[in-house]
Amino acid sequence: MIQQIDAPLRDDVRLLGNLLGETLKLHAGQDLFNQVEQIRALSKGARDGQAEAEKQLEQLFLSLEDDEILPLTRAFTHFLNFANIAEQYHVVRSRRQSEFDENGVSPNPLDHLFIKFKDNQISAETLFQQVCELKIELVLTAHPTEVSRRTLIQKYDDINDCLFKMDQQKLTPRERQAVLADLKQLISSAWQTDEIRQHRPTPVDEAKWGFTTIEQTLWNAVPKFMRELDSIVQEHCGQSLPLSVAPVRFASWMGGDRDGNPNVTHKVTQEVLWLSRWKAAELYLRDIENLRWELSIQQCSPELADALGHFHAEPYREYLRDTRERLKATRDWLAAKLQGKEADDSLVIKSKDELLQPLLLCYRSLTACQLSDIANGKLLDLIHRVNCFGIELLKLDIRQESGRHRQAISAITEYLGLGNFETWTEQARQNFLLQELQSKRPLLPKFMQEPAQSLIQHPDVQEVFATMRTLAAQPQESLGAYIISMAEYPSDVLAVLLLQKEAGIQHPLRVVPLFETLKDLDGAAQTMNTLFNMHWYKQHIQGKHEVMIGYSDSAKDAGFMSANWAQYRAQEELTAVAQQHAVQLTLFHGRGGSISRGGAPTQQALFSQPPGSISGAIRVTEQGEMIRFKFGLEGVALQNLEVYTAATLEATLMPPPVPKAEWRELMDNMTELSVQVYRQTVRENPHFVKYLRTVTPELELQMLPLGSRPAKRKVSGGIESLRAIPWVFAWTQIRLMLPAWLGTGAAINQTLDQGQKATLDEMLSDWPYFQTLIDMLEMVLSKADSNIALYYESNLTDDEDLKQLGEQLRQRLRDAVTTLLTLKGESQLLSSNDVLDQSMRVRKPYLLPLHLLQAELMKRRRLYLAEQHAEHTPVDHALMVSIAGIAAGLRNTG
Repeated sequence: MIQQIDAPLRDDVRLLGNLLGETLKLHAGQDLFNQVEQIRALSKGARDGQAEAEKQLEQLFLSLEDDEILPLTRAFTHFLNFANIAEQYHVVRSRRQSEFDENGVSPNPLDHLFIKFKDNQISAETLFQQVCELKIELVLTAHPTEVSRRTLIQKYDDINDCLFKMDQQKLTPRERQAVLADLKQLISSAWQTDEIRQHRPTPVDEAKWGFTTIEQTLWNAVPKFMRELDSIVQEHCGQSLPLSVAPVRFASWMGGDRDGNPNVTHKVTQEVLWLSRWKAAELYLRDIENLRWELSIQQCSPELADALGHFHAEPYREYLRDTRERLKATRDWLAAKLQGKEADDSLVIKSKDELLQPLLLCYRSLTACQLSDIANGKLLDLIHRVNCFGIELLKLDIRQESGRHRQAISAITEYLGLGNFETWTEQARQNFLLQELQSKRPLLPKFMQEPAQSLIQHPDVQEVFATMRTLAAQPQESLGAYIISMAEYPSDVLAVLLLQKEAGIQHPLRVVPLFETLKDLDGAAQTMNTLFNMHWYKQHIQGKHEVMIGYSDSAKDAGFMSANWAQYRAQEELTAVAQQHAVQLTLFHGRGGSISRGGAPTQQALFSQPPGSISGAIRVTEQGEMIRFKFGLEGVALQNLEVYTAATLEATLMPPPVPKAEWRELMDNMTELSVQVYRQTVRENPHFVKYLRTVTPELELQMLPLGSRPAKRKVSGGIESLRAIPWVFAWTQIRLMLPAWLGTGAAINQTLDQGQKATLDEMLSDWPYFQTLIDMLEMVLSKADSNIALYYESNLTDDEDLKQLGEQLRQRLRDAVTTLLTLKGESQLLSSNDVLDQSMRVRKPYLLPLHLLQAELMKRRRLYLAEQHAEHTPVDHALMVSIAGIAAGLRNTG
């Protein structure tokens, strides 16, 4: 079975590889092609255990001139990107294929889940109600960022289209040749395109990239998903979903996330908000034009005739003329604002209802006239889009670090002669903030809030005030949550509410504390309990609250296992506190693509959360390159929408078991040791930071124009100042994957030594949380390679202290693998995951050359810098391509 499924995938990989080979011969010459083939053969030999092959590779790379390296890194990077394209398309092919197979398994997880619900005596009414109440919000963020350029992504999408065409059964020989010619042209064009951006993208560029994802795939995937869902609900619950249902919605941080990113200013946020609405108006206008073309129907209901006010032979076209004109006016007004011009806004659409009501009236009319087949066509698709995307396309979240708000309130208290707010006790801060929040008068006179008049001159404080004023000027529907990163105290939440009140924000953004470090996660429930006990606050939130759980910083702070367990416990405690206070809690999961940043297959990740923590509502970040992997193709996007819905429904209606007391105790003991081992290495070993900066490309990553955010929070400093993304990215590049396993292997090993295997086995079979933890650990260990890490080290340092540390780390990696295999009772990693195992085997012959070349390039670059004290070196470009290639090969940056 596996061979049958995989044969088309292998054929696609081979086809794209052969066409790339032809392109190399044509555009780079036979010599390069021969060299690539020689390296590929040696790499395959090295993968299969031939030590001599690896030595020959090393010698070959040492002898290369600087200018010979770039074409080689580019060739192998392209091979890996094409393997990704083939794999991604194969998901779509497999879905389609399963529909042809009468006895096949449905590709839609909702089909199986609804049968499971029935088997478990969950009533049709309960299920229907829960589907109607689902609130799943996927939040697109840029900060791990997409390594590939948008111009190349477009070419990759076109290559996908060609693979789809090649799959069609009835292509004539001439048509097949035409598709092959297109493929050759696209691969040739990709080869001639620089993989690396010339400039770091701006926050506005990042936001536009998010809009592109909506336009190219989700705009069509969402209505298709809603049709599928409605069909399944009708079959199992006996009734259709209401037209207002929108189980999945989208938001964004791109242009709103100012935490540690000085490039995100209030002006940038305003531009992104206008751009988002402009793009939405443009897309809706296109849909309305198509709809008016289709609705040439003469028959209408009395309700529509009354709304029109006069007879018209084509009432729907005539009635929707006004909506079309208002969309044009909205688009033109936004275009004028973006150009810095003033324009008339009297016709501008400012709420979703203004767009939705005319469409619903047309729908009611068509249905009343027995024309449901027409009503349920393009019109229903547009209604679903409006419900999902609103007038804003993506709701924009705002994120800022708690210290900035304290600083802003301090500036106010000092100006008013009340002292420095930041030095007050937490209770004094709370008392002051609550008093001012309940006061009817402003804290500052109005003129003080104007930028020109402001007596508070600190630029950071001025920017906080300016951001709040910008938010006050937006339609309520354009904005999502206001997230406070590094939240520690109840006063952090109250401070943001007071700043919003001072700026005159009529409908305050919901304030979401983000608990990130181990200490803050442990104190999260207490913080929320304090807030819920405040009478004013309890009234303000009206029975609903959102809390964000940070994965990245907690893992960097305490290691994967300890952070993971702290996140689990925090969610349990927060859920319990919310229930005590009758507050409906939504947990917002700040996940990244990599394991040490919370990454995991969606269904597994959501089902492994504490029971009761997902109660029909969830928010999750989709970050950087994961947006393209999950939503880059329409078929894959559709699958991911189904998976999110199925996972949220299952976790809500059939939550996982409550962990036994002995399981919890064991986790407490293991994580205690895990965090100790992790911190001893990362924080207490005097050579650790030097090892990171010498053996990994951590410093080199800063020259790659990845995203708009700086790599460090502060210019100087150690591990604490380093952002979680480059921290993970650096270890991934040398295949040590340290953040995901350091401390975890030692903790499990000690537990096994203490004779606790039976309890661990029970946890592995009966507790979804622990199963997921171990599966993720296995996946990351399968991508680790201590020999590659050793190669970097031997190439880049002669320091005996660093070598000694490196040997300790590699030994710990080997021990972690041995421990995991012992726990699972298996002889090799991924024994039960053929797909991933095969995927990594395909990639190894292309990854190995890139690693060896990268180590050589790092060595040469550092020599150039030492000798010439120049800012740029002749090997920079090749080094950046190698970083992008390895990220593509491992399918995550961090």
